[in-house]
Amino acid sequence: MKILIIEDERELADGLALLLEHNGYSAEVCRDGEEGLSYLLTGLYDAVILDIMLPGIDGISVLRNARAQGNTTPIILLTARDQLEDKVNGLDCGADDYITKPFDAEELIARIRARTRTEFSRGVSDYFYGDIQLDRSRQELRCGSRRIKIAHKEYELMEYLIMNAGRIISKDVLISRVWPPDKEPEYNHLEVYISFLRKKLRFVHARTVIVTTKNVGYSLEYNAGAS
Repeated sequence: MKILIIEDERELADGLALLLEHNGYSAEVCRDGEEGLSYLLTGLYDAVILDIMLPGIDGISVLRNARAQGNTTPIILLTARDQLEDKVNGLDCGADDYITKPFDAEELIARIRARTRTEFSRGVSDYFYGDIQLDRSRQELRCGSRRIKIAHKEYELMEYLIMNAGRIISKDVLISRVWPPDKEPEYNHLEVYISFLRKKLRFVHARTVIVTTKNVGYSLEYNAGAS
């Protein structure tokens, strides 16, 4: 799962990112409201931790703007403001939860789990396509009795391919799903990870394959007749 942190206090933001990664999440950090809003509107994140006091655009404005544009990503406000009216205002503007600084790390992780429970309940029971299974909790690729661990980026790529199985997904879309929006497209990196996944599909003797459509992108296909 990808979590976006919009927080201008560098030490706190970096600490949050480490906390999330330690708990199995992928985290990205934005340090001002304008950048944070642009990241949020990509729709690539499973949840957002949003500070209220931000340079550029304040957190409440980020929240209102995102909701006005139809973005439904779970948003947890994180702020030093602890007055009841501040909490009510944040929730009324579309926040899913509100936690004040200083906060307990375990409580924050529990709130993230609660706000993404629907996504987890769909994903923890694994993804299936053709003859393969993607085990979310163990981050493994399986086919029958054979299994192999896959790296985090490999997992994210395979998850997206399974969710869009049979469709050709452009390289740009795959890159935007796995790499941060501020990075230049790294087509060579994508090709390397696709190559890794193909080797692992072969290792588990899968008939499911990643097909290249030249100059367009990739698709996940099940070749039932393969030996």
